[in-house]
Amino acid sequence: MNLFEYGRILLRRGWIIVLLAVVAAASAFLLSRTQTPIYRATQVIIIQPSRNDLGLTEATTRLMNSYQVYLNSTLRAQQVIDELQLDMLPNDLLSRVTIASDRTNLTVQIDVEMTDCGIANRVAQTWGNLLIRYRNVENQTVRQEDRISAIPADNARCPTAQRPNIAVNTIAGGLLGALIGGVIVFALEYVESSIVRRREDIERSLELPVLASIPYLD
Repeated sequence: MNLFEYGRILLRRGWIIVLLAVVAAASAFLLSRTQTPIYRATQVIIIQPSRNDLGLTEATTRLMNSYQVYLNSTLRAQQVIDELQLDMLPNDLLSRVTIASDRTNLTVQIDVEMTDCGIANRVAQTWGNLLIRYRNVENQTVRQEDRISAIPADNARCPTAQRPNIAVNTIAGGLLGALIGGVIVFALEYVESSIVRRREDIERSLELPVLASIPYLD
């Protein structure tokens, strides 16, 4: 089948592809609008040694994973619940929180996903404050030059909803609808390939040119 044949098929049945693409895109858009948006608040805590020598920096780097383990626990979740008076269980709150440490940049990142942006911000900030207070207590037992401080890089924030992404879902729905429409169109062409309607059908089937045809009369 040459390009001309493909073009003829698209001109004759292309409306099926367009229709399914529009229907799928509209359905994805409406479905996304009905879903409850999920917001992500991010709090970054910088771990800062009091001096920049190799020994203290290496010690700080080795402690990064322990900070992540310290924060990623139901005990810390319960502390956040108690401070903010949240009506949640520790495991439920912990399932909405992701904590990661970066040994290269000496940072701990706390991501909180919730349906309320304000609560997500408060949870992320409170969770970060737990590490700050922990380091302040630890620093009381060591000399000034050996202290390791934890300071917030910025206030927790959740600028936009993370899910659902209405634009991406709508585009994906349209592409999927167009793909399904294309499959249907070429399936119909395959089924009807043995039906003769035009001189082109005869020439394609017999691989011979048509010399003449009898016109249709009422």
